[in-house]
Amino acid sequence: MKLHTLKPNKGAKHRIKRLGCGESSGLGKTSGKGNKGQKARSGGSIRPGFEGGQMPLHRRLPKKGFNNKDFKTTVSVVNLSQLEKSFDDGATVNEEVLREKGIVSRNTDIIKVLGMGEISKKLTIAVDAISATAREKIEKAGGTVETPAAE
Repeated sequence: MKLHTLKPNKGAKHRIKRLGCGESSGLGKTSGKGNKGQKARSGGSIRPGFEGGQMPLHRRLPKKGFNNKDFKTTVSVVNLSQLEKSFDDGATVNEEVLREKGIVSRNTDIIKVLGMGEISKKLTIAVDAISATAREKIEKAGGTVETPAAE
């Protein structure tokens, strides 16, 4: 076998379709696109699902099925850095106080304290959930943590 004897497999190479090369080629004038209209224009393509302005099928059919949005649990996150700024030494931090101060504003199911930032004040924290690092930092500063899971 020599390089000059190599050939592609039979049927592997095709003649390119040369459009607009005269009437007699069979692909001249309209170049196989028919007469006028959106699909005959350059760049004239219609997105999938478009039905010419008619209400598309996916919008005509009724929506069915379960949506978990109404039942999901929303969690509000509070970082230690926020508690350090907002509370004095010896303060008690609970859901009511957090809402009064505007740290937790939206309607949530669970309030969770995360360990981002440092804390130096002795705080008594009563929330729904707390991360391990946050608990460790609070207890190191001399504070206490009360969670429903711990009781």
